[in-house]
This record gives sequence, structure tokens and C-alpha cells, in this order.
Amino acid sequence: MAEANPSLQSDRDLASIAEARALARRAKAAWLELAEFSQERVDAIVDAMAAAAAAQADAFARLAVDETGFGIVADKVQKNLFSAQKVYNFIRPMKTVGVIARHEDTRVVEIAEPFGVVAAVVPSTNPTSTAIYKILISIKARCAVVLSPHPSAVKCISRVAEVMEEAARRSGAPAGAINWMTTITLEGTQELMKHRDVAVILATGGMGLVRAAYSAGKPAYGVGPGNAPAYIEKTADVKKAVRDVVTGKTFDNGVLCSSENSVVVDESIATEVRREFEAQGAHFLTKTEMDAVATQLVTPQRLPNPALVGKPATFIAEKCGVAVPRETRVLIAPLEGVGRDYPLSIEKLCPVLSFYVVKDWREGCERCKQILRYGGMGHTMAIHSQNEQVILEFGLKKPAFRIVVNTPTTHGSIGLTTGLDPAMTLGCGGYGGNITSDNISPKHLLNIKRLAYEVAPVANRFEEASQSARLDIGSERLPSPPNRPAPTAAISADALSKRIDDFLGVRGYRTDAAADRPIVRNPASDATPDRKPLDFVCEEDVKRAIRSGTKIVVSERAIVTPAARDLGEAHRIFTVAPWRG
Repeated sequence: MAEANPSLQSDRDLASIAEARALARRAKAAWLELAEFSQERVDAIVDAMAAAAAAQADAFARLAVDETGFGIVADKVQKNLFSAQKVYNFIRPMKTVGVIARHEDTRVVEIAEPFGVVAAVVPSTNPTSTAIYKILISIKARCAVVLSPHPSAVKCISRVAEVMEEAARRSGAPAGAINWMTTITLEGTQELMKHRDVAVILATGGMGLVRAAYSAGKPAYGVGPGNAPAYIEKTADVKKAVRDVVTGKTFDNGVLCSSENSVVVDESIATEVRREFEAQGAHFLTKTEMDAVATQLVTPQRLPNPALVGKPATFIAEKCGVAVPRETRVLIAPLEGVGRDYPLSIEKLCPVLSFYVVKDWREGCERCKQILRYGGMGHTMAIHSQNEQVILEFGLKKPAFRIVVNTPTTHGSIGLTTGLDPAMTLGCGGYGGNITSDNISPKHLLNIKRLAYEVAPVANRFEEASQSARLDIGSERLPSPPNRPAPTAAISADALSKRIDDFLGVRGYRTDAAADRPIVRNPASDATPDRKPLDFVCEEDVKRAIRSGTKIVVSERAIVTPAARDLGEAHRIFTVAPWRG
């Protein structure tokens, strides 16, 4: 028997892999047709699917509870209607075909382009509502979809897919636009995510699944654990805050990854908060009871025990040997820390809360960070307070991308009680190793092409300056170069000579009054060593030397005007007197 199991498992893996490949190819063929649909045709299909799902919300809920054993039928009905109605109403007006935006100011036109085939991994905790949601947003984006159900929720997820596929086909969807696997293994799911015909992955589940999705070599939207803390600050409406926490934690027995897992309370109101919890059906565990619950609820891998996930508080207490009143709704474990030494500080996916008391909001801020780092980075938290400055500080400092205020984390994070985009897949951003921090919608399954018209012509540097175009950006022009000062008129040689003579005279040099008279020199005497060298030479001196055919003897430090130098060197007039020490 032991030898037969590997063979059977191998056969099942091969069957799952073959099914994944066949469905991916089928979806690709359907997508090629679906991608050409008009907005009207797409919307008609989405309308029909949403209506069909809403009509079956109760039946889907019962199937999910019967098959998985998780949650509460009434709450699953509400989640199914959330996907079939609230999500539908949110995505219905979206433009997902052709031109979706025109920006006249920048002259950019945006055009929607569908990603392609979506591999949608659906969890067992929220199986039917997540399936409804993922099918709706995929088809709205003109993407064919292949569902990979959790092995323990195959029947209920398949039933959702059958109902919505039938409605879609009646409204004109191509065959193969909606597909679902029925033979589920890890190997088959991995094959689906890696298949070349799959364009993008929507993965909801544990960290292992999310890592597998991101390592598949495809764009992926993966969402992991939540472990959301709820901080009750001293200015909070205590009664409402406690009611919100209990409501969120007991909704569908705490199986949403955004449900509260810890309560952090200011010391000044801790007694009042504890009393209010007890009044609303909470049982505070003793140290011995906490150890018993931790032993049963937390596995050696620090994960919640599937046998207790989504079960009522009374059921969990009974399994753990803890006596509680019949009306108990939540089990609360007072803890002193977070991490492996405090097993009940993990994400618990059932009506069990950890409870922390802090001195003030600053200490509460740090405690919430510790909780989020232990399995909930980037996901969700709540703050209950009337102090807007403290609320803002939490928004600025917490490593969570959904910080809901004065509302249950379960309902607020998905957009049921807040203005967030309604969604069943919540991105955790860079903190959680996800590609986005958004609530996922059809826009995340679209690529956007952009027509960009020239608004700033580029000057050709090879064009002549007289023909170069001026650059305009909108109504503004590029700054012009600064104006150069007009050139000053050239000074005459005589004026320059007079200025130099005046300058030298001020400094004690004697000007030869006879210099202006014509001098007739004997050329033979030019080389006479006794001739006194000149200390200053102007252009007129050079001209006289040229006319008289004589040389000009200058000292080594003589000042020669530029015009005199140029003229003298051209006629080889200058002779430098030897230095006499």
C-alpha cells in the first residue's frame, strides 16, 4: 500500500499538469476573440454574470461551508453579494475597451489593452466570493481566466464557475473565456502559473503560494497573510471600538486575511475596554488556558491548525479543553510580547485575539509595528480614536497599506464600510513583497497604450540659426539667452597715446616734448650702444621710425602698445637694448 501511493500521486500530478496545459491553451484561443469585443458586448456579459451570481449567493454559501467546514453561511452570503453586487457596481462604469482617457493639456490619449489569460488561484477560506470577484474583473478587462481552486474547495468553486460561464455564454462570450481546473495538485497549479499562454497571475493564499506565483516568471498579484492589529486609543468611543473589533473578528469566524488578530489598548482605558469586551461575549484566557489553546491552534510551522480555522470560539474552546459560557463569541489571550515565544501572536483565522496593554499611542505604535512584522507586513490595521493627529501619525508610520479608522478591519479593508475600492484581493506592496499596494480591480489586468503628440518641437542643430524654430511648451516659451552689451566704439591711436602719456606722467615718467617733432636719424647710429633705450612706445613712434628708416631701441621692460607692437614687428623696427646691471 505504501508503494502504491507514490504511483497514484504521480498519476494525479500528471493529470493535473495536462489539464492545466489544455485549459491555458483553450483560454488563449478564447482571449484572442474576447480581446476584440466592444465595451457594450463586454458589459453585457459582465451584467449577466453578476446577476447570475447574485441569484445563487445563498446556494454558493451553503456549498462552501459544507465542503470546507469554514465560516458561517449567513456571512458567506454577504460576501457573495459583496462580490456580485458591490464589486460589480464599482467596475460597471469603467472603460476597459479602446480609448479610455484623453488628456488635452498634455495631448496624450490612453488606450486599454488586456493582459491576456489570467491564472486565478482561489483560496478555501473565501472560495465562492473570491471566484465571483476574479471572474468578474477578468472578463471586464477582456481577459480569459483559468481558476485553480484550493483542493478542499473544488466543488463550490467549480459550481460558481459553471453558473457564471453559462450566463456569459448566453450573453455572447466565446467558449473558453471562463475555465476551471477539477484535478488539483500543487504541480498542476504551478504548471498553470508558468504556462506560456498565461499572461498574469491573481494569487490569494498563504505565503508559499504567493512566493510560487512571484517565481513563475509572470506578472503576478499575490496576497499573503494579514495578522491585522486594532489599536484602541484613549480618546476612542470604547463601546463602538469593541463592537467593531468583535464584529470584524467574528465575521465568517475570522477567515478573511484582513480580520483583526490583535487588540492594542492604552493603559488608561484598559480596564474599561476589557469590561466592554466581556459584556460583548469575549472570554479572557488564563495563562493555563492560553497554553492549551496555543498547543492546539498553532502548528510547529507557526501556522493556524486547519481543523480550527473558521470555527466558532466555543468549538475551539471545547477542542482545547477550555470551559467557556455558551454565548462566548471571542477568545482573548493577554500577551506580553510578539514572536515565536508568543504563539498566539500569529495570524489565527478564527475568533481568537491577542491582547496588549501599552502606556500611550507612541508605545502602541511600536507594538502594532511588531505585530505587522510578524506576518502582516503591508496588509491592514485599524485605529479607533477621536484624535486626528494620532490617527495621522499612525497613517504616516505604520507598515500597512490599509489603515482603517473607527471601523472593523475585515469590512473596511475590502471597501464594504469604507471608500476603498471594493475587492477580495488586497495588495501588500513592497512591505509584503507584492507588486502593488492597491485593492485589485480590472485596471490591474489592463496594459495602457499611450498616443503622445508632440508638444515641444526639438530644434535641429544642423539648421542655420536664422532658420531655427523657437521652442514652445504649451503657452510658455523657453527662456531666451541674456542680451549681450553693445560693443563700445574703438578708441583712436592718438587718444590712446595721450591716455598712456597722462597715465605715465602721473606716475613720474617724463614725456619728451620733442617727440612730436620729426626726427632725422642716421641709420648708422641705430646700433650705437650709447643710445638711450625707450621705456614706452606708441604707434606714432613706430610710424616716425618707419618714415625715417631708423630702428627703435627699447628696454627689456618697455611698455609697447598693441598697435605699435603689431606695426613694429611687421617692419622689424624694434631692437632690444642689452641689459646693464
